[in-house]
Amino acid sequence: MKKHNIIILALYIIAVSVFVSACNSDNKQTGDTTDSVEITHKLGKTPIKKLPTRIVTLDIGALETLTALGVTPVGVPKKYMPEYLDGLKNNADVADVGSVIEPDFEAINAVSPDLILMSTRQERFYEELSHIAPTIFIGTDNKNYLPSFKENTMLLASIVNKEDVANEKLQALEAKIKSAQERFEQDSSKALFLIYNNGKFSAFGQGSRFGFIHDVLHIKPVMELQDESVHGQKVSNELIAEANPDYLFIVDRNSAVVGKKANLSEVENPLVKQTNAYKNQKIFYLDPNLWFISGGGLTSVDLMVDDIVKKLEVK
Repeated sequence: MKKHNIIILALYIIAVSVFVSACNSDNKQTGDTTDSVEITHKLGKTPIKKLPTRIVTLDIGALETLTALGVTPVGVPKKYMPEYLDGLKNNADVADVGSVIEPDFEAINAVSPDLILMSTRQERFYEELSHIAPTIFIGTDNKNYLPSFKENTMLLASIVNKEDVANEKLQALEAKIKSAQERFEQDSSKALFLIYNNGKFSAFGQGSRFGFIHDVLHIKPVMELQDESVHGQKVSNELIAEANPDYLFIVDRNSAVVGKKANLSEVENPLVKQTNAYKNQKIFYLDPNLWFISGGGLTSVDLMVDDIVKKLEVK
């Protein structure tokens, strides 16, 4: 072959190689659908790797759901972990990445995640987390709890290719919830949900962070609440006595956050003792790790339904 023909052939091969390389680079930059998928969530649209294998989960509800689907993350917030997830907490192969309130960014970065799951408690860290790995918001919508919970469950299931398992678990849970709803719809008693924190009460009603007893189980509220922020509506002992709930559900915040239980005599003060709930022994103290720290996952929703149904069983 003549020398100039060899040169032309060599230049052609180089040109083709550069073109293919450029095309591959463009595909990676635009999120080629053969190896990635775009997830739309509360904070935007995020392309993630199909079937990610190194997941860091900062939301306890998402962690529960992944665990129920048979998926183990590489990093979890081990501080404040509920007891029913002790298997993960004590697993040396699963990294401790801080807490649901304060993630440990160095620990997260160290496990080289290909996906980070977060929710409301970590929302202020979204940009910083996104610099480490693709990050998606997976929290439930308090005003649309059940639909958003099911949507989140199926989203997580689709990410890890466990849709069949998720559907089966959701169907069983929905049947349990429907049975509870039918029961409580026939109950004329009215309830109030309270968080107790250092001598003060905050109340939560329908559509709130702790509206589960009303929105999911259909237990009637004793009063309409105006402030449905994440911190609830501050209520006085006098207002609790005036509302006179038949059921009082109380979560001791400090028990969950600092491990110090409230003095029962301070919670059940003279005005609280005027309520029908106290007189009829219908004050129920709920597990703070389940109700305050967790929620929104396959395990916690199932446990929360069982918890209320059992507490309100006719003696």
